[in-house]
Amino acid sequence: MKKATLLSVAVTTAFYMLCGCMGYAAFGDAAPGNLLTGFGFYNPYWLLDIANAAIVVHLVGAYQVYCQPLFAFVEKWCRQRWPDSDFITKEYPVRLLPGTKCCYTLNPFRLVWRSAFVVLTTVISMLLPFFNDVVGLLGALGFWPLTVY
Repeated sequence: MKKATLLSVAVTTAFYMLCGCMGYAAFGDAAPGNLLTGFGFYNPYWLLDIANAAIVVHLVGAYQVYCQPLFAFVEKWCRQRWPDSDFITKEYPVRLLPGTKCCYTLNPFRLVWRSAFVVLTTVISMLLPFFNDVVGLLGALGFWPLTVY
C-alpha cells in the first residue's frame, strides 16, 4: 500500500507541477485560479462540460487516495487506545450475494468514522465560497499524512 500511495502521489505531483508551470509560462502572474472559466471562455460548451466532468472524476479518485492514510492512522490509534471496545475492533461478516461462502467484513467504527469524515469535509467545502479554497483545504487535510508518515 505504501508503494502504491507513493507512486500515486509522485504522478499527481508531476502532473500538478506540469500544469502549474505551463499555466505560469503562458499567463504569468495573471493566470486565474480556474483556467477553465477564468478568462470568460465559455464556448464550446461541450468542451467545458467534458473538462468539468474530468475534474470531478479526478477529485473523487484523488480524495480516496489521499484520505486512506489518514483513515488508517485514526483507526490504528483507536484500536490501540480502546482494544476492548467491540464497536472499534469487532468485524461483522456480511454476505454480499446469497448462497456464497465469501463474505465482506463490516466494522461499525470504520463505517461511522469514514462517513463522518466525508460529511464533515463536504460541509466545510460547502461553506467555502470558491473552488480553489476547497481543493486547497482537501489537499492540506489529505496530503499531510503522506508526507509525515
